Amino acid sequence: MPLYKEWNPNLHSLAAIWHITEPEDFFAEQISVSGDHILHAKRRIEFLAGRFLLQYLNKDFPLHAILPDEHDKPQVPNQEFHFSISHSYPYVACILSSESAVGIDIQCWHKGILNLQHKFLSPREQEFCANDPQKITLAWSSKEAAYKFQGRRGVEFIEHLPIVRWDEKGHIFNIEINLQLTKPRYLLRLNSFIFNDFALSVASIQFIIIILI
Repeated sequence: MPLYKEWNPNLHSLAAIWHITEPEDFFAEQISVSGDHILHAKRRIEFLAGRFLLQYLNKDFPLHAILPDEHDKPQVPNQEFHFSISHSYPYVACILSSESAVGIDIQCWHKGILNLQHKFLSPREQEFCANDPQKITLAWSSKEAAYKFQGRRGVEFIEHLPIVRWDEKGHIFNIEINLQLTKPRYLLRLNSFIFNDFALSVASIQFIIIILI
C-alpha cells in the first residue's frame, strides 16, 4: 500500500498523499463511483485514485454526491465535508475538513517551468524563487491551492493571487497570498513543502487573516 504521507494540517482536517503504483482495477473495485466517462487512461486512474484516497481518509465520504458548484468547485450537499483533490501522476493528494474550506495542490517537477514562470509570477514573486525550478513549482502549487480554497472563477494568478510573503526553512515554506476576489479579502497562509519528486501546498482557514479594507 503506497501511502506516501498522512498528516493533520490542523485540528479539523486530515490530508494524505498516495503514490500510484497499482493498476486501475485496484481503485475501481474499492469505490462506489465509475471513471468510465474519462477516456484517457492516465486521467481515469488519477480520478479513481483521488476518490479512493478521499474514502481512505473517511470511509463514510459520499463519493456519489460530489457535484460542481456554480464556480465548478467540487462540493457535496450541505457542505457536509470540505475537501480538495490534486493529482500529478504518479501522485495524488487529498485534504478533508469537517469545519471549513480547504485547498491542496501537488506538482511533480517539470523541466520547462523556468521558461513559464512569467505567466503566473510577478517580477517580485520571481525574485522569491531566484530562478530555482523547484521553488517556481512550489509557487505555482501554492497559487493553485489558494485558487481551490477560494473557489472562484475568473482568476488571474498574477493579479488576483499575489504572493506577499515567502519564508523558507529547509524544505518547509510558509507562503502568504493575498486573495483579491474574496469579500472580505483574506490573507491566506499556506503550508508548502518540497519533496524529492514534487512540490505540495496546503491551504486552510486556520491560517487566514481578514483584511479590513
